[in-house]
Amino acid sequence: MKYTGSEAVLALFLFVAAAVCEISGGWLVWKWRREGGMWVYLVLGAIVLIAYGIIPTFQRQDFGRTYAAYGGFFILLSLFWGWAVDGDKPDLWDWIGAAVGVSGACIIMFVPRS
Repeated sequence: MKYTGSEAVLALFLFVAAAVCEISGGWLVWKWRREGGMWVYLVLGAIVLIAYGIIPTFQRQDFGRTYAAYGGFFILLSLFWGWAVDGDKPDLWDWIGAAVGVSGACIIMFVPRS
């Protein structure tokens, strides 16, 4: 499957949108459960996690390939979330691991196949 430039940009946008929904939804549930947050965190987290489940359905690839590739973007954006929201600055090895994950995701998703 070949991607045009705009199709690749859309696929990347969908990965980022899905990751933001999964990470923020999971973070809200985490705040509710682990840090004694209000019940509204649980409800909002559940709603956002439902959105996360829907967003990847707009990808062109099949389920397995889409979710395998998504994992690389999830790794990178989880590090950014932890840094921005929780103040947990990634180290060199975190960045190297994220680069490997995103590189693998791009190979899975965007290498042309017959």
